[in-house]
Amino acid sequence: MIKLVQNEMMKLMAKKKLLVIAAIIGVLVVLFTYAQFKQIETQREKLGTTDWKSLLQQQIIDTQNRLSSSRINDEWKKQLQVSLQQQQYYLDNNINPSEPGAPTFMRMFIENASDLFLPLMVMVIAADLVSSEHSLGSIKLLLTRPVKRWKVLLSKYMTLCLAISAVIAITGILSYVISGAIFGYRGWSAPILSGFKVTASGLDTSSVRLVEQWQFLWMEFGLVWFVAIVVGTLSFMLSVLIRSTAAGMGIMLAALISGAILSNMVSSWTSAKYFFMVNLKLTDYMNGKAPPIEGMTLSFSLMVLLVWWAAALFVSFFVFTKKDVY
Repeated sequence: MIKLVQNEMMKLMAKKKLLVIAAIIGVLVVLFTYAQFKQIETQREKLGTTDWKSLLQQQIIDTQNRLSSSRINDEWKKQLQVSLQQQQYYLDNNINPSEPGAPTFMRMFIENASDLFLPLMVMVIAADLVSSEHSLGSIKLLLTRPVKRWKVLLSKYMTLCLAISAVIAITGILSYVISGAIFGYRGWSAPILSGFKVTASGLDTSSVRLVEQWQFLWMEFGLVWFVAIVVGTLSFMLSVLIRSTAAGMGIMLAALISGAILSNMVSSWTSAKYFFMVNLKLTDYMNGKAPPIEGMTLSFSLMVLLVWWAAALFVSFFVFTKKDVY
């Protein structure tokens, strides 16, 4: 099995996909770092101070002004009210929610990339792991070896899991190194409030607890890794079922983009909470943001994704071991 995994890793590295993904992540991190730097500079020029309390008070005033507008819908107004309550809670407890430094940038970047950007990068790796063998005509040669089919597929899946872990690690390292050059590398022990819950009556702070930023980052990166594994497994299943890599990538791309759209539109469609793409934003639960559909919790989303993962893995191995190759 180790030799099979090594062989698959060599084939993956030969395609240089990880290098391309690393380059894309690096470029985006640079752009996001510059954008955040300009935003901070604009706020400082506007308020004439670097005091985080003054900046947070201004954010609270801006949120209140947006809430007073009659042009926003009820769903968006509810999210703004939750955000306002969180901002006020941070101010009342004398905790800076945006402690300057690379760890804070890492946290914000991984939160924004968790439901679309990183799943797309994972899909690029997983979409042709099996289908490319058909297009290159190497599938017959691969299956004529004295190795059982399930072992061949398992080696490919283990390679996928290793590649996904590498992508998440690359994201963390590049976001830390690049942003640290601008914002500094401090902030690992900065206090973060976790445990906010959104209820029908508003924000529930009864379970809020204080954790250091490095602990919060570990939890968020763990959730993002799990989401990437689920998306990678679904893409892997499509690679087994569909011989065309382009078709498999198109289906997965449509699912991910529709999920990003549905998350903002399905508040009254309760059945949509069972779609995997509506449950990808696990980091929102860590930050106390309102779920796409009322009643959804972190445990529920984890369970839904786990069911999708198990079903995709079962279908992949069942089809691969049973179907004829021609």
